[in-house]
Amino acid sequence: MSKFTVEEMNLICIYNTGSRTGLLSELAQMKTHLEKDETELLGLSKSVMDKIDAMSDDEFENITADLISDFE
Repeated sequence: MSKFTVEEMNLICIYNTGSRTGLLSELAQMKTHLEKDETELLGLSKSVMDKIDAMSDDEFENITADLISDFE
């Protein structure tokens, strides 16, 4: 989990659809609604997307399983 900051993990939890590609799609869609002054959220989204894009589906399932167990 150290691969992600707390803020990144929160963003993953908010937009997670249950699949790596679904999360990437949701984040890409969300970014289209950001205003020009929302640079911090834009940067956070890009960081998460880059990290998620670089991992396999199995790696993604492992990190999301850890996130879900943290909230139960």
